[in-house]
Amino acid sequence: MKQQIGDAITHAEKVLLLFIVAGTIWAAGYDILDMFGQQGKMALGDLFLLFIYAEILGMIAAFYKSERIPVTLPLIIGMTALTRMLILQTKGSDAINIIYESVGILILATSAWIMTKKDYMSMKKEVMRESLQKEA
Repeated sequence: MKQQIGDAITHAEKVLLLFIVAGTIWAAGYDILDMFGQQGKMALGDLFLLFIYAEILGMIAAFYKSERIPVTLPLIIGMTALTRMLILQTKGSDAINIIYESVGILILATSAWIMTKKDYMSMKKEVMRESLQKEA
């Protein structure tokens, strides 16, 4: 029974991820058409938005390759989103809002760096364990 519930949840997760892929491609396509159709040009904020779409697709691809989502990918998406917001809303904004957004980016970048170091240390420990097991 527990196995069946686990399998059902896994299948539901994969179906939701497929919807996210379809929605991301749909939204990216719509925004690309809007950039060239209505606006006639592509601004820096538009490039950041396309980068966010690409990162979402990359995160889902990483899940399908390794059956897990590295924690750093959502952090990078958050940094990109905050950077886009910072670029788009800087004019006429209060200085304190710019500082808050910048501190948010710094916190996410620090978190990504810590998680990367943690993953590196975990891999090193795993290699050491394997070498000790081979020696025994």
